[in-house]
Amino acid sequence: MIATLRGTVQLREPGRIVLETGGVGYEVFVPLATYHRIPQPGEQARLEIRQVVREDSVMLYGFATPGEKRAFELLMQVQQVGPKLALAILSTLSATELINAIQREDVRLLDAVPGVGAKVAERIVRELRDKTDAIVTTASAAAEANGGATLSEDAVSALINLGYKPLEARRAVEKAAPAAIAGGADLETVIRKSLALLLGER
Repeated sequence: MIATLRGTVQLREPGRIVLETGGVGYEVFVPLATYHRIPQPGEQARLEIRQVVREDSVMLYGFATPGEKRAFELLMQVQQVGPKLALAILSTLSATELINAIQREDVRLLDAVPGVGAKVAERIVRELRDKTDAIVTTASAAAEANGGATLSEDAVSALINLGYKPLEARRAVEKAAPAAIAGGADLETVIRKSLALLLGER
């Protein structure tokens, strides 16, 4: 599974970009909040990626922050919310606004998103109100310093590739990374310390 992509922007239009890396152009669908953060064609960009595999297609969805990606993944767990509707929600509400709406049980705000409707809005609140901490936990990683954030994100991606779930991988890195990064650790050290935490919890 593709967890992140870094490359040259070849095409940039609302809701869709093409990112070239390693000589391959990847079509990635993005919410508007991410689109506005993408640089112009010819410049470099990095995205958090959620790969969705269907019987007849493989689609890539990209996000500027881990919090946006986690919000998308949680929305996808709700019945009758597919990738297109999840993107529409995150194009209208930020991850923080989504969290607040769910925690306040603000069905009216969610219902106002085009394509959602009252029944789906109620389902989102009901099914995700106990899971919003996962979005908060993931989004907090974006508050790290740029160098530390990049190192942390690379470590999370490595753990996901080793088979760990995104949330448990990020939690382990969040516990291990601050002290490791402060001590000048490299990526291998951060991964090793994160793995030690994960293995100790099992």
